[in-house]
Amino acid sequence: MSQTPAFKTPAISFEFFPPRNLDQSFRLWETARALAPLSPDFVSVTYGAGGTTRQLTHEAVTALSSHYGLNVAAHLTCVDATREETMQIVADYAAAGVREIVALRGDAPQGQDSFTAHPDGFASSVELIEAIAQRGDFTIRAGAYPEPHPESPDTAADVAWLKRKIDAGASSAMTQFFFSPDTYFRFRDACAAAGIAAPIIPGILPIQGWGGTKRFAARCGTSVPQWADDAFAKAGKEGEAELAYDLCVDLCEKLIAGGVDRLHFYTLNKPDLTSRVCAALGVVPKVEVNKVA
Repeated sequence: MSQTPAFKTPAISFEFFPPRNLDQSFRLWETARALAPLSPDFVSVTYGAGGTTRQLTHEAVTALSSHYGLNVAAHLTCVDATREETMQIVADYAAAGVREIVALRGDAPQGQDSFTAHPDGFASSVELIEAIAQRGDFTIRAGAYPEPHPESPDTAADVAWLKRKIDAGASSAMTQFFFSPDTYFRFRDACAAAGIAAPIIPGILPIQGWGGTKRFAARCGTSVPQWADDAFAKAGKEGEAELAYDLCVDLCEKLIAGGVDRLHFYTLNKPDLTSRVCAALGVVPKVEVNKVA
């Protein structure tokens, strides 16, 4: 795999999740320290199902912003909260200097089969986006599904729903992860045909473990191609890391060759593989030149 790409270096962004214990805290800060020099456009911090990491997310967002100077987009969902409570979180972010939000409906709380809106809460991501947009002081990002959402009948419905989110005030969207570049290109073209002009940023998942990746794919509706299953079976544990690297670089290169200029990496708070892939794409740490007095 060539280490000197013959194409334009993409803009990048990263997703982190908030730590739940001391070990995870160290892992997040080590990940942020390793990836911050790559000068991402932004980093996002996830929000647990049912709002389970609400305070942890807020703490991680403010720490990443203040300690590492990163432009942080805080995830926010509609789950298990009133409109007033949700908008208070938005106000708290604004007071902390946060200017970007990833607005999502959110997954059902643990023990529930499907999302049920709080009686006094937002019923959908569209309603949440509309309310945040009315403030006028946030850049709002949305989620997108290049393959049908588990609760969606088909891709056409997902395209229509994404258009509603963009029309409500979202300025861009990050996709769920996928394995084939054609999956993204088909979705991108369908969105363009539907009149969506906002950037749709491919979500890239560097494979940190094949078994866990397949379980994650099953939960979010990402189809697992047989060729990938066969390749990881053949590589075994010893060859899994290098195969994951090769496949991720290949996917990113094909996306860039097809006109993609931004990539959003789901890091799982593990920086090494993401850093290697970025390096292969020409994204390297910015060297600070010492100023001469």
